[in-house]
Amino acid sequence: MAFDTQLMDILACPVCKGKLDYDKENQELICKFDRLAYPIEKDIPVLLENEARRLTQEA
Repeated sequence: MAFDTQLMDILACPVCKGKLDYDKENQELICKFDRLAYPIEKDIPVLLENEARRLTQEA
């Protein structure tokens, strides 16, 4: 089983409610506006702000 990319149509950033981008290589959902990366664990997105990783300027 793998992350279902069809979910991307309904998933939103829990902070700003904006669009998320799927980073397949790192298994994360990225909010470019808030510069947060939400992990995908066992094919389930963890959309909790306190679980998100802050993105650096280069990312």
